[in-house]
Amino acid sequence: MEQLLKITTVPISIEFKVNNARLEQRRGTVDLEVSRDEGNFRIKSRPIRLNMDTFQARDSVRPASAKSMLDSFAQKGKNAAYQATATYAQEGQILLSATLGDDALDQIIKQRNTINTDYGLDFLPKTDANLDWIEPDITIQYEMDKLNFDWKINKAGFEFIPGSIEFSVTQRPDVLIEYVGDPLYVPPSANPNYTPAVDIKA
Repeated sequence: MEQLLKITTVPISIEFKVNNARLEQRRGTVDLEVSRDEGNFRIKSRPIRLNMDTFQARDSVRPASAKSMLDSFAQKGKNAAYQATATYAQEGQILLSATLGDDALDQIIKQRNTINTDYGLDFLPKTDANLDWIEPDITIQYEMDKLNFDWKINKAGFEFIPGSIEFSVTQRPDVLIEYVGDPLYVPPSANPNYTPAVDIKA
């Protein structure tokens, strides 16, 4: 009898990949940051300054302070007292030296009514103004730009990478069934090689 089926078995295929453990060294990196500080330029000028003190000069023309007024009144009082003392002394001398027939009182009255023609000549103001001055000054300040460098260094190190085993299935197991016989025709007479059966009679 002819074999009609062909059975083929396909085995599984597995691939192994082994990665050995290793020690890797990492390289150090360096980062540089540069920043800039802008400079400046400044000029400071101070002009000449004149201080003028005219208090004493104005006070000599027209005393305005309370102290000056008190001093003036005190001086006038002293002068009046001196003048009255001299007048009384002079009139007393006239009365002491008077004789019979002299009109001493008339002489004293005439002397009191005499107009004083004495006058004084003075220049005002009596003092000069006080002048004080400060010399001019100029200051120049210049500052150049600055560059700042910031280094950031990452240190080198070692990294351990453990080993590994990789499994890879390259072919799965399978069973192939193949029909190898002649084709089956239904009805059988459809087969081009059909031969009718011979009926043998006894």
